[in-house]
Amino acid sequence: MKCFSNLTLILTIALLISSCGARAAQATPTANAVDIQSTAAALAFTIVAQTETALPTATPPPPTATITDTPAPTFTPLPLPASAITLTPVPNSNSGGEDPCVNKVLPATLQGETVKIRINNSTKAAIALSVYLNQTTSQGVCGYRTYNIDPEQFVVINNLVEGCYTLWAWNPDPKAYFIVTNGTTCIDNSDAWVFDVSTSSIKLR
Repeated sequence: MKCFSNLTLILTIALLISSCGARAAQATPTANAVDIQSTAAALAFTIVAQTETALPTATPPPPTATITDTPAPTFTPLPLPASAITLTPVPNSNSGGEDPCVNKVLPATLQGETVKIRINNSTKAAIALSVYLNQTTSQGVCGYRTYNIDPEQFVVINNLVEGCYTLWAWNPDPKAYFIVTNGTTCIDNSDAWVFDVSTSSIKLR
């Protein structure tokens, strides 16, 4: 019985020693340098990926305007000379759009023999009058001037020169609109030239 007891004690001690030896034999695992670098790199890539995911998406800049050919500006007649007379555009009534003088305003001063023209408004309407100088003068000046004439009033023009003139008169009021012309009259400086405007014609006296 005592031998059994000793045997049990010896076996117990042997088991304890083998157990401690096994634990002592287990060495702390050492990390491989390559594994450490791989782990660090993977961790760094993970942080970068998470940072980029958290960043707001970049908004592309708005597209720049495409440059296109712009049309040339429309022709604007030169300003008329300052005068007490109100000037209005001439009506578009000249046939043959190739005439370069149709939209041309006469200059303030003309070279040549001056003439005197009187236009009487015998109507009961305020009329607009266009005096158009054809390109017949020696210096080749042409174009128009326009005037307003009150009902049963007249205008005297002293600063035009010899040449052939077309007169147009019209009532701007659409309720009583009319437009009349004299055709063309060639004027010299021999005398005063008088035109009477009615609702049906412009006649030379």
